[in-house]
Amino acid sequence: MKIKRMQAAIVVRQHQPLVVAEIELPPQLEYGQVLVRIEYSGICGSQIGEIDGVKGPDAHLPHLLGHEGSGRVIELGPQVTKVTAGDHVVLHWKSGAGISADVPKYRWKGGVVNAGAVTTFNEYAIVSENRLTKIPQSYPLREACLYGCALTTAIGVIENKGNLRLGESVIIVGAGGVGLGMIMGAKLRGASTIIAVDKFEEKLTRAMRVGATHCLNTSAGDWVGEVGRLIGDGADLVIDNTGQSSVIESCITLTKPTGRTILVGVPALEDKVEFHSLQLHFGKLLTGTHGGDGSPSEDIPRYMRAVDAGILRLEGMLDQEYRLSDINTAINDLRDGRIAGRCTIRFSDNLL
Repeated sequence: MKIKRMQAAIVVRQHQPLVVAEIELPPQLEYGQVLVRIEYSGICGSQIGEIDGVKGPDAHLPHLLGHEGSGRVIELGPQVTKVTAGDHVVLHWKSGAGISADVPKYRWKGGVVNAGAVTTFNEYAIVSENRLTKIPQSYPLREACLYGCALTTAIGVIENKGNLRLGESVIIVGAGGVGLGMIMGAKLRGASTIIAVDKFEEKLTRAMRVGATHCLNTSAGDWVGEVGRLIGDGADLVIDNTGQSSVIESCITLTKPTGRTILVGVPALEDKVEFHSLQLHFGKLLTGTHGGDGSPSEDIPRYMRAVDAGILRLEGMLDQEYRLSDINTAINDLRDGRIAGRCTIRFSDNLL
């Protein structure tokens, strides 16, 4: 490969800032692999969960991170047919059409740096063909990175797992980047009531702008009681994006007897959720979701057509932009609630 080295953000130890350093790429692409120059990457809460060890000890350190992005194809490995050099692509963590390739092994300080089928906190990425979707070259690449996770997860939860129907009510707890996409998706599906819940006022302000009918701040008092006053015996669909066990318990309570509770956020390994299971025997549904349970190869072109038609507008989802050298600042801003939507990492304009 003509690209030998690149800057990347590395998880060296859990609970520690990422290390931004120069690492070496493998000498050649293998079967089904594609070399992509990353233009933009989003930062998802699941990456913060990896850094914080939410799911327990990490057996793959050191490793790269990032699972939603946009970029340009540079080189192709053997048997790749889905894209060609020069194509603009979305990089997504869920598998779509194409070859499922072996994961790359980068090198740093004489040792291996692990990576998954896709990473985006790096200037270039060796990506499995089935983690790429070709997009029109005219489509803005900053917006395009949202399709790698935030947008496909958000609308997928509304469409596929939540099966939200015209005139139903929805409560969305956690109004960050994914939550905003859910609000837009619920509005498009014709929800009668869309209640956004968060502890940060700026996120709620943005939630109202993109389609929420009511907003509640969890820091202001008895938000559960206030939801009850707004919606009676509960909502048809309640979605938790926080992964906090106490919030999940409240979400189950706020779901109507025949409604659906969808869990998107993942609790820490030691956290337990308590509820009485009797309600599940009489029509209430409680379930998780795997990234919206959609298909990137099919959903991304469909959502882009909705944007082109003016049906879906993504401006409200985008927030601050950072450079790779400032990625730890971006992560801390996201942790502290200073990011109301989805922040992005923009990579250097002078890459080869």
